[in-house]
Amino acid sequence: MTRLLAISDLHVAYQENRDFVSGLRPTEPDDWLLVAGDVGEMAADVEWALGLLRERYAEVVWAPGNHELWTPRDDPVRLRGEERYQHLVDVCRRLGVHTPEDPYPVWDGPGGPVTVVPLFTLYDYSWRPDGTSTKDEALALAYERGVVCTDEILLHPDPYPSRDAWCEARIAATERRLSTLEPEVPVVFVGHYPLVREPTRVLYHPEFAQWCGTDRTADWHRRHRTAAAVYGHLHIPRSTRYDGVRFEEVSVGYPREWRKRGSVPPQPRQILPES
Repeated sequence: MTRLLAISDLHVAYQENRDFVSGLRPTEPDDWLLVAGDVGEMAADVEWALGLLRERYAEVVWAPGNHELWTPRDDPVRLRGEERYQHLVDVCRRLGVHTPEDPYPVWDGPGGPVTVVPLFTLYDYSWRPDGTSTKDEALALAYERGVVCTDEILLHPDPYPSRDAWCEARIAATERRLSTLEPEVPVVFVGHYPLVREPTRVLYHPEFAQWCGTDRTADWHRRHRTAAAVYGHLHIPRSTRYDGVRFEEVSVGYPREWRKRGSVPPQPRQILPES
């Protein structure tokens, strides 16, 4: 049976994860694979992994994570911010991988039709820790407790003045596109960050939630006829429901994390048909 599958947080800089990706194959030739970000940090690694997956799956849909947007010191691709993102979009288009900048593909397999909507929204520090009311307060508390996302060093927002300003621009652009969706056709959202804050409530370090999404997306799953919302980033793979809508975190995560759950990384999650 043909399936719509999803996975995220492949982190192929780790050899164990790279070997896992090398072994990924569809069950049926018409299987699709949704990749919800954090393939890797180096541009060449992202191209390698998405290219390999595209050779094997009928369609691959990619939404960027924060790690793809880093500019590591040892990456020959020195692009930053928007230019780095556009470079990765160009790479995906050359490979035949769908991105948030392309027409939304429609899955017509079992459980369809649904419009697959890859998202690039970033975050705006609105998911602040309890007791803080501003971005500055939230960041100060995180630094005080030693819980700081590497984005603060490696994810440059150029040409925007800040990551939250970039987020604002991405939200505005995405909402314009969402307004053109056909309301009678359900959607599957695919983004690195959860649309709602609730999944972050289980974080061991609640200060980290400010780098995990934005209040601006909190009603998207209700405003649109949503079959499922796929995300990653938290490295807490699970299925939940909010407002009756299925949310699927499909992270693989780092080897030290997935080894706690089993001897091998989790396989791609079946999104449709709903099992």
